[in-house]
Amino acid sequence: MSRTVKDVNLTLVAKEEKKPLRFVTAASLFDGHDASINIMRRILQGSGAEVIHLAHNRSVAEVVRSALQEDVDGIAISSYQGGHVEYFKYCVDMLKEAEANHIRVFGGGGGVIVPSEIAELEAYGVERIYSPQAGQSLGLQGMIDDMLQRTAEASQRDRHCDIASLKGGDTLCLARSITAIERGELGAEQLQRLRTDYQTKNTPVLGVTGTGGAGKSSLTDELIRRFRMDSHDQVKICVIAVDPSRKKTGGALLGDRIRMNAIYGDNIFMRSMGTRSAQGEVPEYLRDVIGAAKVAGFDLVVVETPGIGQGDAGIVPYVDKSMYVMTPEFGAQSQLEKIDMLDFADVVVINKFDRKGSDDAYRDVAKQVQRNRSHARTALIVVHGSGRNADDYLCCATSSLPEQEDPDAVLVIAPRFLAVEDGP
Repeated sequence: MSRTVKDVNLTLVAKEEKKPLRFVTAASLFDGHDASINIMRRILQGSGAEVIHLAHNRSVAEVVRSALQEDVDGIAISSYQGGHVEYFKYCVDMLKEAEANHIRVFGGGGGVIVPSEIAELEAYGVERIYSPQAGQSLGLQGMIDDMLQRTAEASQRDRHCDIASLKGGDTLCLARSITAIERGELGAEQLQRLRTDYQTKNTPVLGVTGTGGAGKSSLTDELIRRFRMDSHDQVKICVIAVDPSRKKTGGALLGDRIRMNAIYGDNIFMRSMGTRSAQGEVPEYLRDVIGAAKVAGFDLVVVETPGIGQGDAGIVPYVDKSMYVMTPEFGAQSQLEKIDMLDFADVVVINKFDRKGSDDAYRDVAKQVQRNRSHARTALIVVHGSGRNADDYLCCATSSLPEQEDPDAVLVIAPRFLAVEDGP
């Protein structure tokens, strides 16, 4: 019997309303064999889980730090290089030290992890190591189903976190609070207290948006690195990265951490989010998530959106300053007239400027911004791609459009710092 459109729509709604399990996936340190973990995380996504993927060659500290900040339910690691006994035990130890025993640890390494070592690791606290024999008996989907079943219990834990702990800068409390906001588990009184507190905060919020594949994550990472260098790690930065959820399954690849290398500092917090049932590029509760970061005492909040289309400018109401990232390959000049963000962005970035036709792209974008923003001040920044001097990464050419407008605004664009402020 064929399914009707109504049946399909009801199925999609059910998927969207389900609260997905969250996993961190990675290949262990010195392990470049990421084919296995890529297969497993794709099946996890297809089974409705949100997967924060770290890719290969990841240390225990990176994996556990990510798991805590992302408030995940499980960690899945592939290890084919040896040293797995120490690696997995250290992972369990770090989770216990952080009082995060609820996070289930799963692993696999083909025949590299022998049966006696599997028994030792599972006795130590690893939830399960999947052997080749387990793969033969369960199959790939069967192993994923087993992981989801074993992890489901952890997702029912209490995520209560009082506002006092949040105000004290407890990042674990912040992680739990964001999860509660996402899942709609904050009580009306708690939510009102949070909103009352964050409405008194003046923490600046920068929104980074642009087309898919434009290099938003790499650029965001570079901005964070330079803020850290310029402030000698005295500025506390919260990064909120939003990626699209799959409407059909409810799962998501939250992969921005793959490109983020400057986030592993005590003054940096990063949280990945799926759009879930949101109709636009950002979920409606993003404002409360940003507010929680403000209450937690961060000096700057950076929000990165999923790749957007020409008619999307959904990030603008949530941020103080917005940055639109694009590449020189936008098609004909007339296509620029359709890009909504060229009306709103405070900074327009042409990334990957080492590609052919970049100078023409710069000219066309500059003209279009002038047409759109005749009474506003916008920075047009050219950002080179790989193979360039690192000190020139942010600003190889700039243009303030138009120069005669808004003389009281000071636009500071330099290789080591980027900010917009009001000057005397």
